[in-house]
Amino acid sequence: MTDVLKPRDAKEVEDALRWALDGAKALEVAGAGSKRAIGRPSQTDLTLDLSGLSGVTLYEPEELVLTAKAGTPLAEIEALVASKNQQLAFEPLDYGPVFGAPAGQGTIGGALAANLSGPRRIKAGAARDHFLGFTAVSGRGETFKSGGRVVKNVTGYDLCKLMAGSWGTLAVLTDVTIKVMPRPETEQTLLMLGLTDAEAIAAMSVAMGSSCDVSGAAHLPWTVALRTPGHAHRTSLTALRLEGVAPSVTHREVALEDLMRRFGELDLLGETESRAFWQCIRDAYPFASTGTVERPLWRLSTAPGNGARVAAAIAEKAGAQVFYDWAGGLVWIELLPSPDAGAGVVHRVVADAGGHATLIRAPTAVRAAVDVFPPQQGGLAALTKRVKESFDPKGMLNPGRMWAGI
Repeated sequence: MTDVLKPRDAKEVEDALRWALDGAKALEVAGAGSKRAIGRPSQTDLTLDLSGLSGVTLYEPEELVLTAKAGTPLAEIEALVASKNQQLAFEPLDYGPVFGAPAGQGTIGGALAANLSGPRRIKAGAARDHFLGFTAVSGRGETFKSGGRVVKNVTGYDLCKLMAGSWGTLAVLTDVTIKVMPRPETEQTLLMLGLTDAEAIAAMSVAMGSSCDVSGAAHLPWTVALRTPGHAHRTSLTALRLEGVAPSVTHREVALEDLMRRFGELDLLGETESRAFWQCIRDAYPFASTGTVERPLWRLSTAPGNGARVAAAIAEKAGAQVFYDWAGGLVWIELLPSPDAGAGVVHRVVADAGGHATLIRAPTAVRAAVDVFPPQQGGLAALTKRVKESFDPKGMLNPGRMWAGI
């Protein structure tokens, strides 16, 4: 069993990294460990457990800004901002259901390191777009800061964008500052029933191009829709979410109905049902772990207009179940078990269409043998290696988690 270092504050994080550096030890960087099974298997000597760095250190609702230690549970932060009628607008997904783990275990540092986002990505952006500043310790054992407490901070390099999505391979976040936003007063979801994947993509494109200010657009083929709690229709579902103050939502819902009626039968979800539905979409609940032999699960990102074509091309070569978020730009795809989890097919099809794919769930042996993250070549691979060496010259932080040898 891997030994664990559990620092209690930022100074102890720095001390731990310097000790590991002196001893040539490789570290697995983890918060609550809710995303430990994503990426290549850990090849480390020790685990740096950041769950002891917990607590909100600054929250100014009137300034829409919050600072917290990196190990602070997301659930704690979301409850705090909700008490002030605010929210994390990037709607960070919870990977718990996908791995058969309890919900609500993720941390704010993990959400930013993985650059998480949910259905509202098409309107509000991803975690990196709400990441204002941080304090971290590099693989050199040096503490450094970037950003600040305001959106228009133009001092120095925008390292927040670099850290978001780096999966703990560049530095260890100790404190983070994020932007929060007002929580919508209410929401409704317009459903279109019985559309094919291609028809749904076309309908969602029309909705997103309208003045209705849609904040969520997803499509579930009927076989996947049946796996969604509360599903009352034995048909495919194409969902469009409207959020805001009640009069505005009502007005826009009427306009959206008029616009979408030509695509087929319509239905409407009220506020409670709508919130539950979009939480399921956010957390990929239709592909939640069943506790049996797990099927590989991929998260594909491409241009919305290419979503149905990409899914069809993969399904033609490997049995697949899919659903679409981000108006077709995000495709969740579950494949039948295979020695390579379909990596050869998935990466090739997605690259040809202009996009990228990440293997979210697969057995450890498979994740060790295939490209979990989009493969890099040429200049991009060289740049990634130089950035890694700049922050972590000895390769001690999550080595090999994203790409072999990096």
